[in-house]
Amino acid sequence: MRTRLFTGLILTSCVAVWAADKVQPLNVKAGLWEVTTTVTTSGELPIPAALLEKLTPEQRARIKDRIDARKSEPARTTIKEQCLTRKQLDSGIPFSPDRKSCTRTVLTSTASKVDVRVECLDQGIKRDGTFQVEALSSGNVKGAVRFSATGGDGAINSTSTFTAKWIGPSCSPTK
Repeated sequence: MRTRLFTGLILTSCVAVWAADKVQPLNVKAGLWEVTTTVTTSGELPIPAALLEKLTPEQRARIKDRIDARKSEPARTTIKEQCLTRKQLDSGIPFSPDRKSCTRTVLTSTASKVDVRVECLDQGIKRDGTFQVEALSSGNVKGAVRFSATGGDGAINSTSTFTAKWIGPSCSPTK
């Protein structure tokens, strides 16, 4: 009797863990989307020390001037077309580029909302943040991305919000 009870508890625990790891795709259409993104940043752009060592003093000065000019810029808004595939939806991380240097952890995954934690390490720059997408309908979504990056001699924080609307079922080869 104890063996059956113990085996039942083990099987139940395994099923519960498997269910918790199962990603539920966002209930939106695959295909071509128009994505409008607004980005706000604050802080100093981290530049890896190894890269700075390779630059001439003139190159460093130009980079510093560009960084200083961007500090005074208001939030930037861009509109781009993006192809959303069934594979991206099934992975639980739609509307997010697949970067090899990043680890993604799906925190919440329902048909209407996805929350993901992202951690990246690339050329001495550590980035971490959250990525949230909410399906307003099968053809409209909204989301937010919050990131911080540290390394070299700086740290930067970035907050983005986006909306996306479905354009059509097929993506052109250039998208």
